[in-house]
Amino acid sequence: MRQIHQVIKRTGSIVPFNPERITNAIYRAAVAVGGRDRRTAEALTQQVIQLLEDNGSPGQIPTVEEIQDAVEKILIENGHAQVAKAYILYRDERARARKERASRASTSSTNIPWEKIWRVLDWAVDHSAHTIAALNERIERNEILEIVHESEAAYQEDVDTAVELIAERSQTVRMVIVSGPSSSGKTTTTIKINQHLQHLGYQLVTLNVDNYFYDLSLHPKDEFGDYDFETPQALDLTLINQHLSRLVAGEEVQIPHYDFKSGARIAKTTPMRLAQNEILLIDSLHGLYEGMTSSVPPEQKFKLYLEPLLQIKDSRGNYARWTDIRLIRRMLRDAAHRAYDPSQTIEHWHYVRSSELRNIIPQIQQVDFIINSAMPYELPLYRHKMLDQFTHWAEQYQNDPLRLDAYERAVRVRDLLSEVLPYPDDSIVPPDSVIREFIGGSIYSY
Repeated sequence: MRQIHQVIKRTGSIVPFNPERITNAIYRAAVAVGGRDRRTAEALTQQVIQLLEDNGSPGQIPTVEEIQDAVEKILIENGHAQVAKAYILYRDERARARKERASRASTSSTNIPWEKIWRVLDWAVDHSAHTIAALNERIERNEILEIVHESEAAYQEDVDTAVELIAERSQTVRMVIVSGPSSSGKTTTTIKINQHLQHLGYQLVTLNVDNYFYDLSLHPKDEFGDYDFETPQALDLTLINQHLSRLVAGEEVQIPHYDFKSGARIAKTTPMRLAQNEILLIDSLHGLYEGMTSSVPPEQKFKLYLEPLLQIKDSRGNYARWTDIRLIRRMLRDAAHRAYDPSQTIEHWHYVRSSELRNIIPQIQQVDFIINSAMPYELPLYRHKMLDQFTHWAEQYQNDPLRLDAYERAVRVRDLLSEVLPYPDDSIVPPDSVIREFIGGSIYSY
């Protein structure tokens, strides 16, 4: 006889088994039809567990669906027809709610996903994180750990929904595109999605489109000697499309290799072919750009979009700009992982933003789902880490007409962070958090 210690959720993630959840579900259904006997619910729970243990093989972990099927069976066999009906109706209602939530969350208008933003704002109001003043009050009440937990839970709910949607289309989807502007958290989110899909029997296989860059010698420079890598045309789109169409058809291709030290594609290739249970992953800034994947039919693609959709106002009534959140993230990541001077990041950001507005953000209307990667608690951390530097840049670029963009961004971020209470302790950030992608210390390898 097996002992049940874990459960597989709909997303594929494995969590500890909690019999109390079964009891609560049965009792809730009983209350719906006038019953109030919790002891009976507890006794029925034990029968559900026994049924699962008797029917399962050693080491087998039951799924949520299997547990719910067992609950229905036990209720009916014990003569609780009305309770069973209420339970079935509740189960069906939850399923419809999940689909409705997924549908609403991906709705967008023009370049702004208004429905998604409304839901994020509603969450922020409910958790007193819609203004800097409200956030500061919670920090003063020593509620920073609660803010972390609430923020991470909201993000995880989005990840779970994305996995459910991919799994529902698993018979037709051959490619998952994870896109979004710079430093939106694509890498961490992709890792999490892949882990959940693996529990469902699928595997994401990455096609690294960076290997399709044209030689550096073919890239133009600006007056500062800065290369523009932020445009999709920096990639060999023709070759990418040739390889994509062959890969989704089950053929083998030879993936090129780009040497970033020399700035050129070199005579080295790697063979690649998709297995039956493998789904091609495109993790790219420009994954939604139609010219990158036009050779693959729409029904074979699942398009996911990420953005830190932070909804928080300062004392002047201005919302924090998502691009500024991502600018800070990229500075921290470049400094932590690439030994890159953050002043180069802010000076280069006009390229980043220009390409986003041309090639990334306008594609948001065609996505299947949107994940919000913003964490309100990241602002107190960034105040401690970055305020002094943005104050310095605001002074440095003030009278430099060639750095007007950098100056305006520096002033805006300085003013935002100046209102936030600082929090210097990074240990509050979970090791698997998307924020660890930028500040370091993640359990994941990037």
